Amino acid sequence: MATKVFDRDTLLDLTVNFIPLFIILFFIVGYAVWNPFGVDSVSRIIQYALLIAPFVLLALLTYLSGKAISTAEKTAPVYMPGGATIDDAEPVEEHHEE
Repeated sequence: MATKVFDRDTLLDLTVNFIPLFIILFFIVGYAVWNPFGVDSVSRIIQYALLIAPFVLLALLTYLSGKAISTAEKTAPVYMPGGATIDDAEPVEEHHEE
């Protein structure tokens, strides 16, 4: 069985990026169905470029952030909540590369 790329906690961390992605996708579909700005092809291209470019960039950023979060969770030491800022704090569990 293949391992998941993102676990539940990572997906919860990335939810902050999913919401704007859905909003941008809503406008892309909405403007495809109903064109409120007329039929001018130049403005239509600019309109979609201003929607699709941020959508693609945010999707890429979300994926790379998820990979970084999941890698850090698997390799970094785990502290109690708030314990990483305390001097001489002992990790609850350490991840060692084997």
